[in-house]
Amino acid sequence: MQSFSHSLIKPTPPPSTSPNATTSSSTRRHHCQISSTRRHSNTTLVVSQQQPPADHIGDLNLVPIGGDSLRPRPKPLSITDLAPAPMHGSNLRVAYQGVPGAYSEAAAGKAYPNCDAIPCDQFEVAFQSVELWIADRAVLPVENSLGGSIHRNYDLLLRHKLHIVGEVQLPVHHCLLALPGIRKEYLTRVISHPQALAQCEHTLTKLGLNVTREAVDDTAGAAEFVAINNLRDTAAIASARAAELYGLEILANGIQDDSGNITRFVMLAREPIVPRIDRPFKTSIVFAHEKGTSVLFKVLSAFAFRNISLTKIESRPHRSHPIRVVDDADGGTAKHFEYLFYVDFEASMAEPRAQNALAEVQEFTSFLRVLGSYPMDMTPWSPSRED
Repeated sequence: MQSFSHSLIKPTPPPSTSPNATTSSSTRRHHCQISSTRRHSNTTLVVSQQQPPADHIGDLNLVPIGGDSLRPRPKPLSITDLAPAPMHGSNLRVAYQGVPGAYSEAAAGKAYPNCDAIPCDQFEVAFQSVELWIADRAVLPVENSLGGSIHRNYDLLLRHKLHIVGEVQLPVHHCLLALPGIRKEYLTRVISHPQALAQCEHTLTKLGLNVTREAVDDTAGAAEFVAINNLRDTAAIASARAAELYGLEILANGIQDDSGNITRFVMLAREPIVPRIDRPFKTSIVFAHEKGTSVLFKVLSAFAFRNISLTKIESRPHRSHPIRVVDDADGGTAKHFEYLFYVDFEASMAEPRAQNALAEVQEFTSFLRVLGSYPMDMTPWSPSRED
């Protein structure tokens, strides 16, 4: 197998950490915050220097969270519950962005049933929590079937040295939540994550709501904000679980404009898994191609000639290079941006055809990194099914 680069940008040293922790009987949840003071006390976290035992990745059991996992908000744990490395047989600690009740929490539970879920206030905090051994995995969204790619997380995949070890696709069912006893006619404002607001735009209009839309960091955080501040004129778009956690009523269920609203999450770890050929695998790469004519065509042809299907191709500006613009000195000839390309393809890096394809791709690229080769989420789904 060819050897490919595993880094482009060296990560900067992580900032100090200050989490606030919580737990429950079946799925313990810890608050993980790095350089953040949002509604939680600041406490210095001492990260254990002990290395955990080797991680043995078995078959992924991608199943939805059961009803028994939906418990009230947990009680705080002491800070020492976050520091030690996990002992043999303990639950995986999985970081996600948001607060309890977020769709990312549901994705973490689907990817790793009975995990210890660690909510983080920012996407980058989730990456850092894995790098600092506070968490064993991170589960983060990368694209939505309606809203498209989440560019921030693609940039973070490049900046950090974590590996994609799996994926999970989660149907998203939005609800309109308000304080108990509040009717829709009383509402003047709806708050939620920008993508959730966009995904429910037409339905909100059909409901006859004359409300302003305001964007916040996450869906469950919007529900928590309404509940904590007793906002009687404000509704939140979030999950049914968020309504249960924060004592809100569901004014309308399933308000997403498209019933096929699915978010794809990737599972991240410090070490890659060993690719296999006994099940469908997907491989994610990022590359920057050399200057020249038809170079991108040649790169993509390396997959086509070997009957390898591409499931995604995404371009992002190459931030380590200056942007090129139209230069009047060159007679107004347009100059191209420098781009990085993120590509997902359906093949395992254990297959010779995938190895040969990347060997050919490397001939035309100035940079190539394999982000991960991992099992595809083959969970059946239908619009009427709710996870």
